Amino acid sequence: MKPLTLWLLDETPTTRRQAVWGRRYRLWLGLRDNPLAMSGLIVILLVLLLSLLAPLLTSYSAGSQDLTNRLAAPSLQHWLGTDELGRDVWTRIIYGGRTTLGMVITVVLLTAPLGLLIGCIAGYAGGILDKALMRLTDIFLAFPRLILALAFVAALKPGVESAILAIALTAWPPYARLARAETLQFRNSDFIAACRVTGASPLRIILRHVMPLCVPSLIVRVTLDMSSIIITAASLGFLGMGAQPPSPEWGTMIATARRFLFSEWWVPLMPCIAIFLTSLAFNFLGDGLRDVLDPKER
Repeated sequence: MKPLTLWLLDETPTTRRQAVWGRRYRLWLGLRDNPLAMSGLIVILLVLLLSLLAPLLTSYSAGSQDLTNRLAAPSLQHWLGTDELGRDVWTRIIYGGRTTLGMVITVVLLTAPLGLLIGCIAGYAGGILDKALMRLTDIFLAFPRLILALAFVAALKPGVESAILAIALTAWPPYARLARAETLQFRNSDFIAACRVTGASPLRIILRHVMPLCVPSLIVRVTLDMSSIIITAASLGFLGMGAQPPSPEWGTMIATARRFLFSEWWVPLMPCIAIFLTSLAFNFLGDGLRDVLDPKER
């Protein structure tokens, strides 16, 4: 065994840094032993890599049209065929990954910290503030996410920015619920009481001590929720309320090509496969992270 591995797996770490990196390494070993989680991680990394390197992986642009070569079947020149305007489907899918995954990542960056903060405040404060925040959460949870997102987009205007804002406004309540449940488990713990005795303010206790303890469960929930966010973003694009043509967004691509499903099947099917594989990969990864991060699953 290499010295670095021995240092990471040492049962009696001598420094905080060694303890932190040792725990991370053990989590990685647990994740590595889960074949489904690793396959999901590989697919996600591959999709991200293809999207980032899109200009290097194709000689076409996402919007270039060739009407003389419209609805061409998959070939060596066009790996996944062309659409009704002669645009290369492979090019539009890898460029569309930028739009779809960009929307998903932006939504997560907006909603996860917001839901975490609201849930921790509600769980730690209790009383009237807890009831008020949870009733607000219940109002958002009472409506299906897609229906509520459609209502928000209709109140604004169709587009990527409106779709991101609408999904973000509907995606934070589960994170708040989870953070509140986690906070209730240890808000009366001895170490929290010790922080109060030392004069730490409630806000400092929440930010420095409570929220970090909720992060592992939140990471699992976010990873599992990625697939539903992808489907919601694609659904908004399919219904014409998200990214607008000619944007190469996966849901928009399906909407504009659905009439070719029984003839030129490759045009609507390829973005469907991209959505399916990416969503499935996030579910596999989320299940693996739950197994290694949740103490109750060990």
